[in-house]
Amino acid sequence: MVQTVFSCKILSGKKRIVLEKPRRLQRIFFSIHRISDLTSWHETRISFDDPLFLSYFTLNGPLNFFEAEGADIFQGNVWVYNVSDVDFWYAVTEILH
Repeated sequence: MVQTVFSCKILSGKKRIVLEKPRRLQRIFFSIHRISDLTSWHETRISFDDPLFLSYFTLNGPLNFFEAEGADIFQGNVWVYNVSDVDFWYAVTEILH
């Protein structure tokens, strides 16, 4: 098993791949946590292999994290798009098996 933990800053209006598609192992867990207070209402979008963000999950208001686990979770690139007008730090964790 391999665990990856890191943080990254995404500027306002920017997007990036935070987790790349695993090459040899299978992803069994990942999480993305936006570092912000619970009272702010800033939007972050999470997309699964869709850099155009036509389909996405939204972090907004007090919801500051997304987690997935199990043998059948998404195995492709995970994108994060900071739609808000504030720069944010994100803590990202991935476990491969």
